[in-house]
Formats: sequence, C-alpha cells, structure tokens
Amino acid sequence: MKLFKLFITLIFTVFCLTIIPKYALAFCGFYVGKADTSLYNKASQVIIAREGNRTVLTMSNDYQGEVKDFALVVPVPVVLKQEQVKVREAKILERLDAFSSPRLVEYFDDNPCEPRRQYDKIPAPSSAPLQESAGSARRDNALGVTVEEKFSVGEYDILILSAKESDGLEIWLRENGYKIPKGASQTLQPYIKQKLKFFVAKVNLEEFDKTGFQSLRPLQMAYESPKFMLPIRLGMINSQGEQDLIVYLLSPKGQIELTNYRTVKIPSDANIPEFVQKEFAPFYKSLFQRSYERENKKVAFLEYAWNMANCDPCSADPLNPEELKQAGVFWLPDNSWGNVFITRLHVRYTRDKFPEDLQFQETGNQQFFQGRYVMTHPYRAEMNCSAAQTYQTSVRKRQEEEAKTLANLTGWNINEIRKKIDFVTIEQVPWWRKLSELCTNIFKKV
Repeated sequence: MKLFKLFITLIFTVFCLTIIPKYALAFCGFYVGKADTSLYNKASQVIIAREGNRTVLTMSNDYQGEVKDFALVVPVPVVLKQEQVKVREAKILERLDAFSSPRLVEYFDDNPCEPRRQYDKIPAPSSAPLQESAGSARRDNALGVTVEEKFSVGEYDILILSAKESDGLEIWLRENGYKIPKGASQTLQPYIKQKLKFFVAKVNLEEFDKTGFQSLRPLQMAYESPKFMLPIRLGMINSQGEQDLIVYLLSPKGQIELTNYRTVKIPSDANIPEFVQKEFAPFYKSLFQRSYERENKKVAFLEYAWNMANCDPCSADPLNPEELKQAGVFWLPDNSWGNVFITRLHVRYTRDKFPEDLQFQETGNQQFFQGRYVMTHPYRAEMNCSAAQTYQTSVRKRQEEEAKTLANLTGWNINEIRKKIDFVTIEQVPWWRKLSELCTNIFKKV
C-alpha cells in the first residue's frame, strides 16, 4: 500500500512538472495578470544594486516633452568619471517590473463527485567635449560652482559639479541652459551642506538623433560610498500632486530596508471574485490607494521580495546573467548565476508626507513575499452525487466572503460587487439519489 501511494505521488509530481507551465510549479495554478508600472501615469523607476559600499544606480527617464528641454540634476556622494557612467536600454527596467509585479493567479475546483487526494505543494526551484572659456570659468568661481568632470555618454552631455551655495548653483544652471524649476536653491541647499556633488545631464540633440530611439534611455552610474540613499526631494520642487516611485533593490544578502520611513507589506494572499480577472488593473489601483490612505500616506509598500534565481508563481522568467549585469549586478562571476535578492518598494509621495530623501540599509532577511491575489473557479459541470449540494453551499459562502474581501481591499460598493459575481446555483438533490448512494456504499463495504 505504501508503495502504491509513493507511485501515485510520483505520477502527480511528474504531471505538474510536464503538463503545467514552469511558472506554476509551486501551486499547480496559473498566473493570469500583473500590476506593472503601466498602471500609473507618472511612475518613476530606479534600480539600485548594492553590496557593501559599492552601488550601481540606474534611473529611468520618464521625461515628457521636447528632449531639448530635458535637464537632470541628481545629488551623488562622489565625483564620477566617464567610465563610471553608462547608458542602458529601457528593457531592463521592463524585465524587472514584469518579474516583480503584484500578480493574479487562478485555480480550479475539482468535481466534488470525483474527490482526489490533495498533495503538498511542490517546492519552488559621445559627442565633442564641452568647451569652457576663460570668462565662463571666472563666472563659475564667482558663483561658487566648480566643474569637477565633464564628458558625454551616449546621447547625454554630463557634468559633475560641486557648489558652495545653492543660490549660486541655481543661477549657474540657468545661465548654462539647464531648465530647472524656479526656487530650486532651497531644495539644493541640504545637499550642499552634506558636501554632495551634482550629476547634471542634458541631451545632446545630434547624438540623440543618431540613436534612432523615440525616448530617452536610462542612465546608470557606479560609485563607492557609505551613503546608501536615493534623493527624491528634487523631483518634488514643482510637483502638483502625488508621485509614484518603484525602486528595485538588488543585493547578494537579502532584503533591503528603509531606515527613515516605515515599510508596510501590501495586502496579499487574498481570495477575490472571478470577475476581477477582467478588472485587475483598476482592482490593484484601488487596493493600493486604499492601503496608502489607511497608512496616512506616510509609508513605503513592499510589493515583492524574492531570490531572483526562481519565482513562485512567475509573472515573467527570471533574469539571465547578462540581464542581471545590465541591471547593475556586479558581484557575480561572468556569465554565471549567483545570489541576487530583489526587494521591490513602491512609494507614493508628496512634499508634506515625505520631507526626507530615502535612506536604505542592507539586511540578511531572506524572507520571501509577493503581492498575490487568488481567483478560484467553482466546478460548474454536471454533478451526480449528494456531495454536490454541500459543495455548492460552501462555494456560495466562499463567493460571499470573496465579495466582502474585495470591498474591504478596494472600498468598492459591495452591492455592485455582488451584481458582478456569477453565484453558483444550489441544486436540490433528489431524495432517491441519496438512497441509491447509501446502497452503493453498503455493497462496497460488503
């Protein structure tokens, strides 16, 4: 008998490994949708790969408007050389987004009249250099601005500046053709006091035309510093409302955490009605907004934390070694896999709720987490047994609980939710069928 059970378990395992797609191995269910950054109109994305004091920072440029008007000013802890700055393809951000997005998975109930043994889950496996005249150098000195480095990378002309006064830096940027918001000096001042440098970029139009790209590519910089932070205050100078920021934090150790703001896990592992499959985007947007408001708009949300060698279930294939390298992972041997842990943080922020830049720390926490929402389809084919009525009653109760859960997560009207649910019909079982089953069971025992 034990041998027979072992054989059946083996057959079931082989079935899951061969018939069901690899992204569904752990649950023998199916991934059906994801909440990626396309849900948000103004979502910035940043990748930070960090080990010890070494950091590789990749920034997406979601600038909307004429590229000739583009200006990027980012505080950095050290003076960067040309070889420390690269241009990357936007696809690497898309890959990380797809891999780590909150996801919807679906399951299917078995026929209650043909019960099957339940088994444990299977464990988851440049242009010409910028010219500077003697007159402009004297003007720079008068404003307290020093050009530490200047070079071009791809379609960008880059300057690394240091400054003594924020007013002087703002004036210098304006006089040199950088279109920055008025009143920037007040925001720049704290960075100057910390003796940070300023990474300043604008588009070289001639080089941009040569690339053939329709949008600006991400910029990536590598540096070494004990400071582990992400400046967000400059992006709020002339903001009219809330901004979304998705940060993909990569580490060989484990989760990366915020030290100066509280981090909350996004509500997860919730059972929701079937119709959400067609409304997953508005569902997740409503869920996130409701969670954001419940936390008084002062927290960052953890949406994903996992070792990138696997996923459970996968909304996209794990990144290969070359893609990890493109994302800034520098601690792996060439063309090989290794330990890379991803932490996906989603921050929705305003000037009054997030007055400080984001400060991070590495941890050894290897606990897995994902924003995951479960949709279970009832069995609706013909059922010829007395267990059918009991099953239908339990499903009806489950569907009502799913409606209440959805209303609580999103704030949607529960009566409107109920209208969209295809509630199962509880069929009355004929009395003679119960008698027939009873007799059948008696004869089986005999």
